[in-house]
Amino acid sequence: MKRRTLALATAAFAATAFAPLAQAFGTQQQPIRLIVPFAPGGPLDVTSRALAESVRNTLGTVIIENKAGAGGNIGVDAIAKAAPDGLTIGLATTATNAVNPWLYTKLPFDVEKDFVAITQMVRVPNVLVMNAARAEQLNIHSVADLIKYAKANPAKLNYGSGGNGSAGHLAGELLKQRAGIHALHIPYRGANPAQLALLAGEVDFNIDNLAAAAPNIKSGKLKALAVTSLLASPMLPDVPPLAATLRGFAIDTWWGLIAPAATPKDVVAKLNKAFTDALNTPETQTRFKTLLAEPVATTPKQFEDFMAAERAKYKGLVAASGAKVD
Repeated sequence: MKRRTLALATAAFAATAFAPLAQAFGTQQQPIRLIVPFAPGGPLDVTSRALAESVRNTLGTVIIENKAGAGGNIGVDAIAKAAPDGLTIGLATTATNAVNPWLYTKLPFDVEKDFVAITQMVRVPNVLVMNAARAEQLNIHSVADLIKYAKANPAKLNYGSGGNGSAGHLAGELLKQRAGIHALHIPYRGANPAQLALLAGEVDFNIDNLAAAAPNIKSGKLKALAVTSLLASPMLPDVPPLAATLRGFAIDTWWGLIAPAATPKDVVAKLNKAFTDALNTPETQTRFKTLLAEPVATTPKQFEDFMAAERAKYKGLVAASGAKVD
């Protein structure tokens, strides 16, 4: 009788201990929470919701939870502190996991120790754009023209961004370093005000997210000089990469899936398979293309190594920019 009681107790403990894994990937279909560390409606939110729909048949319901604030740090901190059971995952982004560690004096999490990578999810090229009328006035039709003008007129060019330490700011600093030119940085309170300033002729050029800039490029209000991806983007096939003029230049916007650090390897592997399978389907490829986002499916190790390389790149850029958030 004692032996039977012990066996039942052991079985009950095992069922309790491993319930989260079963619920995440098997029978009970407990929802998975995917934390997006930015507000609803943006590209990160929209692509996350699309991917959540794509894994419904393999992972069950995936609920998107937006936790915006502090440059994405509030949401990412929630991911770090969640139970490592596979039922809470979230997004790592260029800002949160590559820029913020150097931009913020102190973070409530450690990007190197508190997370495990699942897969990269999306890559969106940035694009170097000028006000079309201003480009015509200055006779700038290419990156080479821009560099030539900047060198001949060292105090005349300026560029806008969504704020100190933003992706547009750091991309502009990289352009200045690699091209050996000077351009005054003018920060705005967000990417939208920065684009409006460019359209109004307040600044000469911006390096903006392709998804945000595309409508004004298509309407002819903005002139695209180059994309910042290493290779030409299928979204703008007629626009050359900056790397064609400045060899090796690459600075994209990206995001991907992460989980709390202690999440078991087998759970990470199952999440990776479900999400990468979904990213590789024609339906997802087509859906993301309409959002001007390129799906990128990787192994956990590939995404981990990629984020480490991005952190190393942005460490120098943030230092050179002098940007800091206390």
